[in-house]
Amino acid sequence: MSTVNSNPVSAIGRLGHYLMVLSTLALASVVVVEIINISFFDPWGDEKFLFRLEGALADVPIGPLTYLMFGSLLVALMMGLPLAFVTGGLGVVFIYLVGDAYMLNIIPGRIFPFMINSDIAAIPLFIFMAAMLERAGLIEEMFNVVYKWMGGLTGGLATATIVASTILAAMVGVIGAAVVTMGIIALPAMLKRAYDHKIALGSIMAGGTLGILIPPSILAILYAVVAQQSVGELYLGAVIPGLLLSVMYIAYVTIRTKINPDLGPPIPEGERIGLGEKIGLLKDLIAPIGLVVLVLGLLFGGIATPVEAAGIGSFGAILVAMRHGVFSFKALQEASITTAKASAMVLWIMFGASVFVGFYILQGGQAFITEAILGTGLSAYGILFMLMVLLVVLGMFLDWVGILLLAVPIFVPIVKALTFEGLFGLPGVDGEDVVLWFGVLYLVNMQMSFLSPPFGYALFYIRGVCPPEISMATIFRSALVFLALQAFGLLLCVIFPGIVTWLPNLVYG
Repeated sequence: MSTVNSNPVSAIGRLGHYLMVLSTLALASVVVVEIINISFFDPWGDEKFLFRLEGALADVPIGPLTYLMFGSLLVALMMGLPLAFVTGGLGVVFIYLVGDAYMLNIIPGRIFPFMINSDIAAIPLFIFMAAMLERAGLIEEMFNVVYKWMGGLTGGLATATIVASTILAAMVGVIGAAVVTMGIIALPAMLKRAYDHKIALGSIMAGGTLGILIPPSILAILYAVVAQQSVGELYLGAVIPGLLLSVMYIAYVTIRTKINPDLGPPIPEGERIGLGEKIGLLKDLIAPIGLVVLVLGLLFGGIATPVEAAGIGSFGAILVAMRHGVFSFKALQEASITTAKASAMVLWIMFGASVFVGFYILQGGQAFITEAILGTGLSAYGILFMLMVLLVVLGMFLDWVGILLLAVPIFVPIVKALTFEGLFGLPGVDGEDVVLWFGVLYLVNMQMSFLSPPFGYALFYIRGVCPPEISMATIFRSALVFLALQAFGLLLCVIFPGIVTWLPNLVYG
């Protein structure tokens, strides 16, 4: 006797399969009709086969076109389609629907400037440097040193995690790798010592996201390219805010565990080591920290360009791996493959988002959004707050490269049109420093988006390395306090812009 399958999951799966098939057939039919129109009918005449898509939206005003473009983008992303191909694909579709086949020449015009921008070459080099150092086992050695130095303090393991993450941020610049790596290394040690789950998880996630801010941040390079900002100035502007956030995380952990030592007990007396042994351990940090100091020193001193500094860092990472006896052809191959995959993802998103946003701006989208925002009647700081909130919300749904390329080209002209005279009688921001200042605020925002429930990326990175008894709700709660600390750090950078601008002005004048 046959039974009817009443499983709702399988029924939904079949429905999704049928909808996908129907959608594919419908799209294929539209393409066939348009090919017939292009091949056999005059593009400037009135004749057509069934319907014509070319120029179908030519008369649509920029307001409705804004909803169509970004609404389509949202729907496509909610369907789980990759951002790199969604933005580029929709850009091509809307160029054709609004204009004609000749208007597609916009595409190479948008992509070519990225292809000849030398600063972008620093991205794969810094990724390779990070991949090589990771395969050399230096991250584990670094945590071991900091762990032995600070483990005897109350909350010492969480503090060691944040310190190690800060050093790691200056070596890596790739956020996902930092969170996952510290989760694998530091989380078992803290759970073994019965650390409070929220402090253990929060310190790993917050520390791991410092790579967004602390040089050599890859996101900072991309912002500098898109916003026409000096990479060196942006790196210098991000140093103090990055270290400030690291100190705030450490202060929070220290105060909480001092008040309640059970939240972060120190390691037992028998496992602690003396000062002499601690000093002896520092030799393991000489090579990686020396490499970081060399790379950033060359960059900040104006001796080398970002690409040259990244190239020296990549070669130095190979030498460090050799010194530790872990260099091999297989390690080089794995690091190269990792670099190729990560770089290809970044570049495809750059190309696709540039086509989408570039076409939107050419259609008058920049003027439309600027008028809409400035027309709200808010003060300069009110508009800045609105942009910050939008960035955090976008961070819940899009990755950091997508947000940068979709939002920054639109937001930067708005910020440049505003005058920031200072809050509470404090000094404001000079006009020539506004783009630099906003860039660092944007980087802090991206840190916040990584920790923002329910879709912050760091929450799911750490979920992948957590034991099963730690629930997603616990991970969400562990992020909230550190998210509040990030928001406070962002507020300090807004109220005291000198936190961002002082060091670049000191070095570059």
